Amino acid sequence: QQSPIHHTMISATLSRLVVRRASRQRWLSTDGVYNKVGFIGVGKMAQALIEPMIESGLQPASKISIFDVSTQVSSEVKEAFDGIDLVNTAQEVVEGADLVVCAVKPQNLGEEFFAQLHPSSDTTLLSIVAGKTMSTFTDGGFTKVARSMPNTPAQIGQGMTVWCCTNNISLSEREKIKQVLGSFGKQIFVDDEDFIDMSTSISGSGPAYIFMLMEAMIDAGVHMGFSRDTASKLVHHTLLGSTLYAMETGEHPTVLRNSVTSPAGTTASALYELENGKFRNVIHDAIWACYRRSLEMGNKDSNVGPGRPTAPPPIRLIVPQGEVRYETDTDEPILPPTSGRK
Repeated sequence: QQSPIHHTMISATLSRLVVRRASRQRWLSTDGVYNKVGFIGVGKMAQALIEPMIESGLQPASKISIFDVSTQVSSEVKEAFDGIDLVNTAQEVVEGADLVVCAVKPQNLGEEFFAQLHPSSDTTLLSIVAGKTMSTFTDGGFTKVARSMPNTPAQIGQGMTVWCCTNNISLSEREKIKQVLGSFGKQIFVDDEDFIDMSTSISGSGPAYIFMLMEAMIDAGVHMGFSRDTASKLVHHTLLGSTLYAMETGEHPTVLRNSVTSPAGTTASALYELENGKFRNVIHDAIWACYRRSLEMGNKDSNVGPGRPTAPPPIRLIVPQGEVRYETDTDEPILPPTSGRK
């Protein structure tokens, strides 16, 4: 069950959405790109997708069905988006849907979950579930599957989503999916599913790395004497401005860093400590650890990356004299030494 704090955060988010919607005067489409879009799970990421779809006119609320195991959350979403169809089961979401967005927790994707759905061959499944491969859903009965990895800034329309799909999804439908995912930020299509796990470690989980850096810088500012509010503003706008500056100039980060660093200056002293503390290595190792975990969640081999052998070492068995033994990486028999041989 969700904690009271979790429900409070969701309620606050939905309240802001209601106010934001009331302040806008937008033409809303009555047609939509799909006849019906269904959401199984309506947590934060699903809500981040629902709002821009409706607000931009991409999909009217009347052609969106939702279901969540938490009746409180689903009721709040229903209240926030007037006209949306709240149903009682996941199967009702799938029935007649052209696109089904799966936004449940990875551990809930078991046999019981798929047994209740009964999708048609025309239904496309769009997954925003971390770590779960397209085969998870094709094995579960869906024939057309798109897998995506969004991130939390999607909640304010600044998301970065990487996605791929099965080959049987037509170009016209891929354009529709691109519109849906592009409604809450930037989207990049990749033709190899392996890139989804890779992107999980950079853009998917990346905001957490930035938030930890942000937290450390703010705390250091408070330690020096700034109020937390002032320190927060300094850090927020420094990170925002630096990112926008890098994007605007298109320069390599090394060039930009050098432009701030004077010989024997304050920045050089700070960078020396970062390098001495193996800042680059820590970030590098964190990204690889995240990638490996994403592979594990998809039941893939996570024995990849720096310091990891590409193949398991050969198994050497001790056998009685005179018998033949084999190693795992060769079909050549290895005869044990005979008596008297040195």
